[in-house]
Amino acid sequence: MAQVLEFKLPDLGEGLTEAEIVRWLVEIGDVVAIDQPVVEVETAKAMVEVPCPYGGVVTARFGEEGTELPVGAPLITVAVGERAPSGGGAEEAGTEGSGNVLVGYGTSEAPARRRRVRQEPAAGAAPAAAVNGRAGVPEAEDGPLPVISPLVRRLARQNGLDLRELTGSGPDGLILRADVEYALRAAPRPAPTAAPAPRPAATAAPGEIRTPLKGMRGAVADKLSRSRREIPDATCWVDADATELMRARTAMNAAGGPKISLLALLARICTAALARFPELNSTVDAQAREVVRFDHVHLGFAAQTDRGLVVPVVRDAHARDAESLTAEFARLTEAGRTGTLTPGELTGGTFTLNNYGVFGVDGSTPIINHPEAAMLGVGRIVPKPWVHEGELAVRQVVQLSLTFDHRVCDGGTAGGFLRYVADCVEQPAVLLRTL
Repeated sequence: MAQVLEFKLPDLGEGLTEAEIVRWLVEIGDVVAIDQPVVEVETAKAMVEVPCPYGGVVTARFGEEGTELPVGAPLITVAVGERAPSGGGAEEAGTEGSGNVLVGYGTSEAPARRRRVRQEPAAGAAPAAAVNGRAGVPEAEDGPLPVISPLVRRLARQNGLDLRELTGSGPDGLILRADVEYALRAAPRPAPTAAPAPRPAATAAPGEIRTPLKGMRGAVADKLSRSRREIPDATCWVDADATELMRARTAMNAAGGPKISLLALLARICTAALARFPELNSTVDAQAREVVRFDHVHLGFAAQTDRGLVVPVVRDAHARDAESLTAEFARLTEAGRTGTLTPGELTGGTFTLNNYGVFGVDGSTPIINHPEAAMLGVGRIVPKPWVHEGELAVRQVVQLSLTFDHRVCDGGTAGGFLRYVADCVEQPAVLLRTL
C-alpha cells in the first residue's frame, strides 16, 4: 500500500513568512525523485526552487500560479511506495526523506538506494528524462539522481529550449550549462519573452492601474517605510576630483591580470574609512537602547534588476583585495539579474555602497538600508571645470553623499568619514598609506 505524505511550504529562512507560487514544475501523476524541485516560488528576498523531500507519485497540488501561501501551508501530496499509473511490473518509488529545505542546502550524502517508478515511455518518459537530464531515457536506474541546476533550467526556459531535446555531457548524462549554451549557439531560438504586465486589480476605477505591493516590491516598500519611520537620518555630501582614481584603475588594468572594477576600488575605500570611523559600521538596538558596533564589514551594494531593487551582501569585504571584490561583485550581480540570489546573500549587511551614478545622476539622498546605520552614495563621474593646483582645468568630478543614522554619531564623525573617502578618491596614495 502506498503512503500519502503531505509536503508543506518550508521555512525559507531569514524570517520569511510567505511565498508566491510562480510556476509549478510538476503535474499531478508525475513521478518525483527525492530532492527534485517541484515548484518555483518568489519570496520577499529571491526566487527559490523548492525541492520535495519525498520520492513517489504526485497526487495533489495546492494553489494556482500567482497564489501566495504562508509558511506551513500544504504544497503537494506524494504517494510514496506507489506504483506507476501504467502498473506493468513497476518498482516501488523510494520513501526516504532527505531533510533538505532548499536546493543545495541539505544532506551531504545521497541515500544509499533511491528508486523511482519505471513508466511506459508514453506516460512517463518525458518527466523522467527532464528530471534526469537525459533525453530519450524512459527508465531511471538505481543510484544518485542527477538534478539539473536551477540556473541551467532558467537559462533554457528563458531561451525557449526544451531540455528533453539535449544530451547532457555531465555525470550520468546530466545537462550542464555548457550543453545549453552550445545548443543555443548551434540553433538560435526566439528571444526570451517579456514578463507579463501586472494585472490591474478588479476594483480599479476607470483610468487607474493598480499593482499589488507584494513579493519583492512589497518587501522593499515595507523596509523603506520602516527605515524612514525608525531612523533619524541626515545626509552630507561633497564633490571630489576622481581623475587620479580613474588613472590608477587604468594603470592597474593595463598591468595584466583580472580587470579591477571601479566599484571594487570604492569598496576598498569604504572599508578603510570604516576602520577609521567604526561608529558608522553599526546598528541601533532600540529595545535595549544600545548601539551595536561590528568588527567586520559585510558590504551591501544596491543593484537594480528586472524584479526590482536588491542589495546583495559581500561578506567580510574588509578582508578582500580589489581583485576578490571585483569577482564577488560580478557573481552577486549576475545572481541578482537571473533571480538566483539566496536569502543569505541578501541579508546581514553592516554598511551599504550605492552607486547611483550608473543611472546618469549626480546626487541623491538615499534611504538607509534598515537596520544598518549608514550608506555611501556615489554619483556619475563626469568632466567638469575644476581648480587643480591653482589653475582651472577639466577634471573627472564625482559627488559623494553619506546618509547616516544620527543616533550612532554626530556630524563631525560623519563629515570625517566622508572627507576621508573624498581624499582617497582624489589621492589614492592616501589609501595606501593607511593600509
